[in-house]
Amino acid sequence: MDNVPLGTLAGVLCFLIFLSGFFSAAEIGLMTINRHRLRYLAQSGHRGARRAEVLLRRPDRVLGVVILGNNFGNIAASSVATLIALRLYGPNSLALVTGLLTLVILIVAETAPKTLAALYPEQVAFVSAYLLTPLLRVAYPLVAAVNAIANVLLRLFGISVTPRRAEQMSADELRTVLIEAGGLIPKTHQAMLLGILDLEKITVEDVMVPRREVEGIDLDAEWPDILGLLENSHFTRLPVFRGSLDNVIGMLHVRRALNLALAGRLNREDLQNALLEPYYIPEGTPLTTQLLNFKNSRRRIGLVVDEYGDLMGLVTLEEILEEIVGEFTTQPPGPERDIFPQPDGSYLINGGANIRDLNRTLNWQLPLDGPKTVNGLITEYLEDIPAPGTSLLLNGYLVEIVRTRGTAIQVARIKPYEPDKPAPAQPAGD
Repeated sequence: MDNVPLGTLAGVLCFLIFLSGFFSAAEIGLMTINRHRLRYLAQSGHRGARRAEVLLRRPDRVLGVVILGNNFGNIAASSVATLIALRLYGPNSLALVTGLLTLVILIVAETAPKTLAALYPEQVAFVSAYLLTPLLRVAYPLVAAVNAIANVLLRLFGISVTPRRAEQMSADELRTVLIEAGGLIPKTHQAMLLGILDLEKITVEDVMVPRREVEGIDLDAEWPDILGLLENSHFTRLPVFRGSLDNVIGMLHVRRALNLALAGRLNREDLQNALLEPYYIPEGTPLTTQLLNFKNSRRRIGLVVDEYGDLMGLVTLEEILEEIVGEFTTQPPGPERDIFPQPDGSYLINGGANIRDLNRTLNWQLPLDGPKTVNGLITEYLEDIPAPGTSLLLNGYLVEIVRTRGTAIQVARIKPYEPDKPAPAQPAGD
C-alpha cells in the first residue's frame, strides 16, 4: 500500500464514506416507507416500488446486506484513513485522525443521509432497491450465514423470526389516515368515508325513531280517523296495529292504499289484506349488519324490539344512509321541533331529542357512548330527576333544566361553555 498515491487513497476514502452513507440512507428509506402506498405503487406498475416490495418481503435479508455494506464502508474507511495519517504525519496523528474520521462519518455517512431518507423515503427506497437487489444476490451466502446466526440468537430469547403477513390496517388506523389526508380528499368525501367506518360502532337504537314518535294506523280506530291519517301522513310506509304498538299486525305502503282508493275498494278488510309482514330488528344490531340485512331482505323499514319483544322504535334505510351522506330527506312539517335557538346563543332543546341528531345539526360533541336522548344523558349524569332551574356543566356544555314532566326532563337550555365566563357549580353527589 506504500506505493499507492495519496490522491488515490483520498479518493478511496471519500468513496467508502459515500458508500457508508448510501447504506445508511437505504436502511432508513426502506424501513420507513409507507407500506400501503408501496403496495399501491407496485400494483400500479412502478418498477422501483416492485423491487422495494420484493426486498421487504424478507426484511432480515435486506437489513443483513445493508448492515454488512455499512460496516464494511466504515471499517475500510477507518483503515484507509489510518494509512493516510501514517504516511503524512506518523503514528502520533492516529488519535487525531480517529476523532476527525468519527466526526465525518457521524455527519456525512450517518446523520445527513438518514435525515434525507426520513424526509424522502420513497425516492431513497426506490433508488436503493435497484442497487441492493443485485448486491443481495452476490452477497447472499454471507448474508444468509449472518442472518442464520442472528436468528438462532433471537430464538434463544424466545423471539419468533417467522416472516409476518403483509401489514394490515385497522379501522382506527384507516380513520387516522383519512383525517390526515387533508386536502387530498374533498371534505364531503372524507365525511362519507368516516361515516362508513362509524357504522360498525353505531347500533339501530342510535338512529331509530323512538316509539313515542312512531306514526302508525290503529285498525281499531274509527274509519274516518284512519282515512284522515292516510291523507295527511308524510310517510310512505306505516306500521298498522290494533289497540297499541305492542300489537303490530303489518306494514302498509301508502301507495297500496291509494291503489285501493282508486279501485273503490278502500275499506278496513282490504286495507288489512294489503299489509306486508312486519320486519323486526333486535336491539344492539350494528348499522353495518342492518344495512346488509335490508339489502338481503329487500326491505327499507324495520321495527326495533328489545330482548323481551317489546317495541322500542322504528328504523329505516334512509336513516342509516344519512349516517354516511348526512341529511338528505325532507322532514315532515309540523308543530313539534326539538331545537329552538335563543338570542343569547343557547338552545332550548326537548328532552327527548336524539343526541346524535343534535351533534350533527349543531356540530356539538355531546357524548354518544351512553344514553341516546338529552333526558337520558342528564339524568344518568345526575343520577336523579333534577328540579327546574338546576344548572350543570356537562362535557363542556352549560345545561339548565327549564321544565320537567313526571320523571322526565321536558325542556333543557344548552349552550357550549365559554371558559372566560364562570361555570355553574357542579351538583354534589348524594
